[in-house]
Amino acid sequence: MPDVANALPRGYALHEYRVESVLGAGGFGLTYLATDSNLNLKVALKEYLPGDFAARAEDSTVRPKPGDAAESFQWGLQRFMDEARTLASFRHPNIVRVMRFFEANKTGYMVMEFVEGKPLSEWIAARRPLPQQTLQALAGPLLDGLAVIHKAGFLHRDIKPANIFMREDGSAVLLDFGSARELKGGNQELTAVVSPGYAPLEQYHTQGKQGPWSDLYAFGGVMYWMLTGSKPVEAAARVRQDIMPPATKLAAGGSYTPDFLATVDWALKPNEDERPQSVTEFKSRLLGSAPAAGQDRTVPLSSAEPTVIARPGDTPSGMTGLTGVVLDREQVKRIEAEMARHIGPIAPIVVRNAAKKALSIPALAEAVAGEIADEKTRAAFIKKFVAGDTTGKPTGGATARAPEQTISQKFTAEILQRAEVALAQHIGAIAKVVVKRAAAKARDEAELYLLIADEIKDPTERKAFIRKAVSARR
Repeated sequence: MPDVANALPRGYALHEYRVESVLGAGGFGLTYLATDSNLNLKVALKEYLPGDFAARAEDSTVRPKPGDAAESFQWGLQRFMDEARTLASFRHPNIVRVMRFFEANKTGYMVMEFVEGKPLSEWIAARRPLPQQTLQALAGPLLDGLAVIHKAGFLHRDIKPANIFMREDGSAVLLDFGSARELKGGNQELTAVVSPGYAPLEQYHTQGKQGPWSDLYAFGGVMYWMLTGSKPVEAAARVRQDIMPPATKLAAGGSYTPDFLATVDWALKPNEDERPQSVTEFKSRLLGSAPAAGQDRTVPLSSAEPTVIARPGDTPSGMTGLTGVVLDREQVKRIEAEMARHIGPIAPIVVRNAAKKALSIPALAEAVAGEIADEKTRAAFIKKFVAGDTTGKPTGGATARAPEQTISQKFTAEILQRAEVALAQHIGAIAKVVVKRAAAKARDEAELYLLIADEIKDPTERKAFIRKAVSARR
């Protein structure tokens, strides 16, 4: 066991926990590897011991240093126990679990799950460069865990590669809540922490406006490091002149979509007001362009399956949507395959969601064409499926138009973005497609929100969404 100042000795017993070694030491305490003698289980045992105003006494108790440190120590101890109580209530597979907390030796202790595996930095070394789908599959669950933390009213405040562990089964877990801070009130100085490259500017001083956007800056820093291999430039050095090359430049030319890279840069904006303000907002865009293959966490299978409804009258060669019109199954699959070339694995979900309201194959193709970013490619797609059917025979009914041209005349990009973000909270990444499709039909913003509200399955949530949207537009 390494010699760490103020550390408890190996073999020291606290209730049923026996100290084995020191796992880490920081400004506010120490973390030990310990054994639960009742369960014969390894645990991580965190001890509150703020080195600036407390020290270990000969009897192993922790005591405030002489002077005016007693008040700060007691305040910090109460905060430590309050946070332990809150963290113990978290139940998420990608957040390290707090199993117990107690007071002893005149200080506080947290008993946490001991995560076996490798630090992210070691795990990723032999795997670079990671494809976009792998990065998204790793980021999605971690963001879900972070959302749980924020919902409970806390910030993590020290997200960095060293605090992300990869379990042996390949799942990621967020560790080290020693710097966590409750969002409401409190003395921020006591829990101030700066990890250069990952801490946003507002964490460098006690008057900074900290919130979910602060953790998202750090998370964006981790994504930037995974993409480029370089730690982000320290936030304090980016204020007057931002000298950090954006991810869109450093990682361009790889297998990453421009929108994915731009989303990482969005989280790393020096000005907190210009960053995503919530995990939901950030996650919907980060995972929206091309979800991880076979693992679309933003659009659950349960909400994707009903998009094309199989009815008793369906045949192997046809499928019936909500309109009652039978669409040729093979032609739907051709559209899915063609769209997959342009938008990736989310294509089947996009196509099938549009199919439930389509009156014909050309109408279905026209509805999904707006998802193809390149104008020439989109025109070729429209010509293939709208101006003529998949076998090249004229359809005689549809006109080849670029859907975005009509949309742009009625709605600004800001209106569409706002609608996408609001709807994504209920249906995930598919919101982008739904909003574009509705915008092509809606006459004004109010009608746009009424149309997209139909995609929210829960009646109570749908009514609340409409009320909120209507009141915000007044």
